Amino acid sequence: MKTTAQPAASHPYLRRPNYTILTLSLPILASLIAEPVTGLVDTAFVSQLGAQPLAALGVGAGALSSIFWIFSFLGIATQTEVAQTSGRVQHRESSRAVSLALAIGVFASVLLALALLPGGSFIAQLLGAEGLVLALSDQYIQLRLLGAPAVIIVFVGFGALRGLQDMRTPLWIALGINIANVALDYLLIFGWAFVPPLGVAGAGLASSISQWLGALWLLWELHRRLGLSRDFDLHSGLRLLRVGRDLFIRSGALTLFLLFATRVATQMSAEAGAAHQVIRQVWFFAALIAEALASSAQSLVGYFFGSGRLATARSVALSCTGWSLATGIVLMLFAMLATPLVALVFVPPDATAVFHLAWIVAALSQPLSALAFVTDGVHWGTGDYRFLRNVMLMATFCAMLGLSLLPTHTDEAFAGVWLTMLLWIGIRAFWGVTRLAPGIGRSPFRHQPPKS
Repeated sequence: MKTTAQPAASHPYLRRPNYTILTLSLPILASLIAEPVTGLVDTAFVSQLGAQPLAALGVGAGALSSIFWIFSFLGIATQTEVAQTSGRVQHRESSRAVSLALAIGVFASVLLALALLPGGSFIAQLLGAEGLVLALSDQYIQLRLLGAPAVIIVFVGFGALRGLQDMRTPLWIALGINIANVALDYLLIFGWAFVPPLGVAGAGLASSISQWLGALWLLWELHRRLGLSRDFDLHSGLRLLRVGRDLFIRSGALTLFLLFATRVATQMSAEAGAAHQVIRQVWFFAALIAEALASSAQSLVGYFFGSGRLATARSVALSCTGWSLATGIVLMLFAMLATPLVALVFVPPDATAVFHLAWIVAALSQPLSALAFVTDGVHWGTGDYRFLRNVMLMATFCAMLGLSLLPTHTDEAFAGVWLTMLLWIGIRAFWGVTRLAPGIGRSPFRHQPPKS
């Protein structure tokens, strides 16, 4: 069994802080980019089939990605737990935490798939799909659900390895998953030789197969690095569930808002739904670039917080926040310059009229988005889950109120969907920064709990 823990006093961050942040973030950046790039490939392939298939992909992918995202709390909690126990040099506790998270995740995802498999059309209807869009999104959802347990294994496995500050192994696995997905996309969407063209359904099947390939690779890697066992009990399970409760509520609120935004856009028109799918995919692409810094912040803050070096943890948090703001500004400028290219490559001609104003709003949100993501990572590292839950609930309530006031009988109001996204992100960024500096409320950066 191999680990990468090292004494906190000799950690590379203490000698070369910015270099350490960047060398941890770049592999994460590459692995995070891989998934939305695949989403963009899905979008580009399916857009060749027309506006209705593309809107169906938006409904199906949006629904399941959001539902799966609820279970990302297992990966977040695992990363923080492994980072903090590594800081305390408690290797056995790291192994137990990972094994427990995998067991809970697989069990819950199997139940989820069994519950949702008969109801794909119901989920799509909730998001405003009708007619052909409804039928195609139902096919996508049912096939994509076959990969639900694999998705959860990937969440937990990536969290565990990043908690050990091993950012390269998740990169290679993510690249393998997404290369397989792109190859299977082309084969299954358009068909070739004896394989019939499956259209939108082919995109769902490709995602499930590629996720299972990555999950098997991850399980082998986790067993080699940490050792997987049944050395956990009911008390440990209840503790993880208590830790995950706030993250689950937070992820649920996040999911609810994203699904409601998709519903509002889809109800406006198929063209607005298609434009929303394009902007959302690119927006997530940019947001996940900022999340690379967030994941590095989570691992480093958790490690130094676990080892009792509070000043160093705060230094990591402030450095990552500065890097994220600069990244957000660069992303905003790049998005503005890339407007014609995005419209040409990804937007169906009949959806171009509703695309441009909403795209500009999404571009302007990038600096705030970067701050929101990195401060999430910082506060995950300290285990400040309740605070993050409350901020997400506040932001989601305000933004959903704004969405409910938008008229859905016309697609001219589509830009308003992305104005509410800007509000949602802005609230999260403001409270995330003030919790760090000056450290409002019972911030862990001012009141560190005793080590367990």
